[in-house]
Amino acid sequence: MIGKSKSATMGFTRIGGIAAIGFATLIVLANVIMMPAGLPLTGAEIGEVTAFFATEDLTIGIGSALTPAAWILATLFGAGALTALWRSERDRREAWSLLGLAGLALQNATFAGVVATRLALTATAPHDRSATMGLWALHDAVFTLNGTFLALALLGLSLGGLRTGLIRPWHATVGLLAAALQFSSATLAHWVIDDGGALSLLGLLGWLMWVAWIVAYGIVLIRQSPDTPARTFTGNRAIAPA
Repeated sequence: MIGKSKSATMGFTRIGGIAAIGFATLIVLANVIMMPAGLPLTGAEIGEVTAFFATEDLTIGIGSALTPAAWILATLFGAGALTALWRSERDRREAWSLLGLAGLALQNATFAGVVATRLALTATAPHDRSATMGLWALHDAVFTLNGTFLALALLGLSLGGLRTGLIRPWHATVGLLAAALQFSSATLAHWVIDDGGALSLLGLLGWLMWVAWIVAYGIVLIRQSPDTPARTFTGNRAIAPA
């Protein structure tokens, strides 16, 4: 029974790792499709927004078609990470992995609002400038504030992985730095939307680091062995129990 339990845990952890890489692939692919087509950046002028959404409805449709699968994969990744971390965290009376899973769930819900707003813009842009202005302002606000939940996911799973010895210190450092950048962008949302410029680079750099972080986490989960003993993070190194 113990062997079967370990095998099942390992199987689900690997599923979570594969899901992490699949999620990263889909969100990068969606951006590769939409950015070259001219998807306006945060704070773009309404003329640019109207021109894009009035003519690129197919591009938006294709990009949005990828997101439901991406949200499912993100949730599977979070559940896989929780499976790998929970036993050690429970023994330590900690719940960083639960915090990370909550962040992933919240960012899924928030980004659903972003995608829904983009789809609505394809309907208003050719006909109603005032509605388009309102929807674009809402899009920018929700898109920027979503950094809060990305930061929560990065924080929880980076600290959980580090303190249980699942991930290396450099990996956790990338995650915590990305979390700081995402949270800073969300905190400064008013100025990011109003001015853009250098401030918009906070969210972009944090997003690029988030993608690298989740791919690396996926590889860790795929390689995780059920026979590997739980480790404890002490100082700057992880040690296995005697």
